[in-house]
Amino acid sequence: MKINEIFFSIQGEGKWTGLPNIFIRTSGCNLRCLFCDTKYAYDKGTDKTINEILNEISKFSYKYVCITGGEPLLQKDIFDLINILIKKNYVVSIETNGSIEIKGLSQIDKLMISMDVKCPSSKMDEKNYFENISQLKPKDQIKFIINDKNDYKYAKKVIKKYKPNCTIFFQPVWGTPIKKLAEWILKDKINVYLGIQLHKIIWGDKKGL
Repeated sequence: MKINEIFFSIQGEGKWTGLPNIFIRTSGCNLRCLFCDTKYAYDKGTDKTINEILNEISKFSYKYVCITGGEPLLQKDIFDLINILIKKNYVVSIETNGSIEIKGLSQIDKLMISMDVKCPSSKMDEKNYFENISQLKPKDQIKFIINDKNDYKYAKKVIKKYKPNCTIFFQPVWGTPIKKLAEWILKDKINVYLGIQLHKIIWGDKKGL
């Protein structure tokens, strides 16, 4: 498995915001979102066995693990890693870009799935695999990264059409005004969470935090 980095930090997004996590960032992504903040994970990485990964994360003596990327589902051993982590009593989440079928993930009861739906400003919205939304359960979450009003309207249409059965986050692209998005949500009275990137508020837009 190709790993870009492993580190311990505060989860800055979604339902686990504010909770310390061990992050396992895989290398490689099948998308090229315009505002991607982890371009350094497109190619760079080191091949590691699952045992090497387990040995590395054991030094943190902590049980919450977030598998992220890149796109973790591109790794052929990803299901083996998830199942072994769960067997070792880690509490595991995985972040996926929503372009690859997640049916296999949704069948893992103790896994929390965090899935993106790409909005038009990412230039990757045509890659969305909308059938995934029906696979998400109440314990999971879906994130829309929103840059402008067009993205916001797009996200509302997706919610109305597919009716996700999980927690929904509208999160502004880093650097765009969060106040506007908050005002849109309040005006329309839609049942979504306003997402933030707490780690960036604390440390800035830096790698490995």
